[in-house]
Amino acid sequence: MIWLTWRQFRAQAVTAAVALALFAVLLVSTRPRMASLYAASGIAGCHTSSCAGLASGFLNQLASTTPFSGHALDPLPDGFNLYPFVYTGSILLILLAPAIVGIFWGAPLIARELENGTGRLTWNQSITRTRWLTVKLTLIAAAAMAVTEAFSQLQSWWATPIGRAMGVGGSASVFTGNRFSPLAFVTHGIAPLGYAAFGFTLGAAAGLLIRRTVPAMAVTLAVFAAVQLAMPLWVRPNLIPPQHTTVAIGRDVTFGDYGVGNSALPAFSLTTGSVPGQPGAWVTGSGAVDRAGQPVRVLPAACAQQANQAGADILDCLDGQGIRIALSYQPASRYWAVQAAETGILLVLAAGLTGLCFWRLGRRRT
Repeated sequence: MIWLTWRQFRAQAVTAAVALALFAVLLVSTRPRMASLYAASGIAGCHTSSCAGLASGFLNQLASTTPFSGHALDPLPDGFNLYPFVYTGSILLILLAPAIVGIFWGAPLIARELENGTGRLTWNQSITRTRWLTVKLTLIAAAAMAVTEAFSQLQSWWATPIGRAMGVGGSASVFTGNRFSPLAFVTHGIAPLGYAAFGFTLGAAAGLLIRRTVPAMAVTLAVFAAVQLAMPLWVRPNLIPPQHTTVAIGRDVTFGDYGVGNSALPAFSLTTGSVPGQPGAWVTGSGAVDRAGQPVRVLPAACAQQANQAGADILDCLDGQGIRIALSYQPASRYWAVQAAETGILLVLAAGLTGLCFWRLGRRRT
């Protein structure tokens, strides 16, 4: 049965191995230049207030240089920088990998047997349906998880200098966000393992229930995309009860749009998205409160008169009236706890879909 699974799966396995090898070659060939720029930036040994400036300088330099600078045979055209392309492209690749696994590995797994009628022969041999499904799901799910995590680990190794620079306060237009940002969170750590397992079993279950490969692929893509949207919007912020704090209104605040004569308090938030004394924290919510800690939803009368003036004047007025920003956040120290919680949810969903496959295939007789 293992040999049969390999025979049927070898095209997908070879394709994944080639893609992984090409990805590794790209990262290995471009990282030395990045490591050299990072070493020369002085970030590693910096322990002063200038660290953020050094980090931003490194990221900006990285965004304007080529990985093969100084080589006589630079393969890149003038003006094209590969680093932003690799950084963004690699994250998107890892983000899409579980969906690709579900669509092209999971959906055809059982649907192909039902659609072509080969299941009548396959499941009436000495190998039982349970054994057939056990071997198929176990081997291919393990391969899906291993390949997805391999992509993630390679990208994490390659982007280590970028992550360290952003960790000390560096910022650049093409290198943004922290470990909790939606794209970074699902493509690093152990989360790719959970998404790969869920994507594959979702495709297998969809194929078994729909019995047609192409419609099962479409359903797999739609459901998986919905889960990827729901996780950062509604599930992840509530996995662990957030901590709360209040901060004064300062110049690192973005004030929302407002109209003359409108007494509603416009939305505002920290421009940097940071929490004082909590580097790398994930801000999950913000709002305005008064000195007593009560929510404020309308402009104080003293500030409403300045609604047609510059936003900075209103900020000064709000600060003078004792209005503060209430923040809900997850500390950076909870990163792995949130990773484990989200991955656990996905693995439970994958286990449920696996059980559904065994139950449904066991009942099917045609």
